[in-house]
Amino acid sequence: MRLYVMRHGIAIDSADPGAPADDADRPLTAEGVERTRAALQGLISFGAVVDRVVTSPYLRCTQTAQLASEVLGVPRFSLETHGGLAPGADFSELVAGLRRLPDDGVLLIGHSPDVDRITASLLGLAAPVTALKKAGLVVLQLRTGQELAKLAGVFEPKVLRRLGRTE
Repeated sequence: MRLYVMRHGIAIDSADPGAPADDADRPLTAEGVERTRAALQGLISFGAVVDRVVTSPYLRCTQTAQLASEVLGVPRFSLETHGGLAPGADFSELVAGLRRLPDDGVLLIGHSPDVDRITASLLGLAAPVTALKKAGLVVLQLRTGQELAKLAGVFEPKVLRRLGRTE
């Protein structure tokens, strides 16, 4: 399976006077929507096939997942939320479940530093080796039943946006 691990797009800052009181309710900004959509276009440029999107239940992640569904052509019924992608959550159940999935393309959408910790865990590392920016992406190769993933690429959002340009 190709596993794509993405950090959510740019969201309204928690210090913004218009920000919701509950961190889970912070939405993507207009700029965040635009830049995330462009980054997702970059995935298409290198032939990414995504059959399932698994996201944190927080609004900014579910909005990023909805954009992914639209841009990548993932059916809405293939979008799911998982508590293991919420900030600070125990992601061990999520990681174990990923190792049992049949070979296909899965996009995980979560928060920093958790997406970096999940990536490290899948690679068998004790500490993160990535620090994804908003709408940044790691590509891993994970075979069903295999204990460790292989790192296939790390993409800054700026690079993804450039790859996605159709000019």
